[in-house]
Amino acid sequence: MVRFELEAGLHVYGEPVPEGMVPVRVDVRGPPGLVVQAPVLPPTTRHHLPEMDLTLPVWSGTVDVRVPFYPVGELASETRPLDRASTTLSVTVRYQACDDRTCLLPRTETFTLELPLDVVDVPRLSIHMGHGQREGQYDAFPHARRLLRRKRRQAPLGFLRFLVKQARLERAARKRARIAPTGGSSSAG
Repeated sequence: MVRFELEAGLHVYGEPVPEGMVPVRVDVRGPPGLVVQAPVLPPTTRHHLPEMDLTLPVWSGTVDVRVPFYPVGELASETRPLDRASTTLSVTVRYQACDDRTCLLPRTETFTLELPLDVVDVPRLSIHMGHGQREGQYDAFPHARRLLRRKRRQAPLGFLRFLVKQARLERAARKRARIAPTGGSSSAG
């Protein structure tokens, strides 16, 4: 989340704005395996500038911009231990604050954040166990059995494809374990 705390009388712009004015933009970047979604912006209010005869979308006061993100298989997986304990995010925020008479110069702020990674909680099923993840304290077998029956009825060959895929994943995990440096962490390839 990026928070703007604007002094009384100041506002920042949402989109669209005329050329020469800078709307709020938040860009989050990370390593492969980090999925960054579009920023979630609060609703703007309409602000009329009589000198320019313009009505623009603005925010004032405290403004929170949320940027949802989550890791996928390259970064964190339920079938293997973490490759690293943390990851780095780069957050770039661009904005221009104005009052009714003047605008401050546009600003670009860039932050680097180091975020810890944690293992994925997995159900206590033999297919998930032993991969270095945190195993749940519940018996997931009855649920898995119902799911497998339902899937078998929907796609009779699907279970066979699933078993072949699992064998390939396990073979790849063993290969990664053999070529991993002895220093502790390895990079996914």
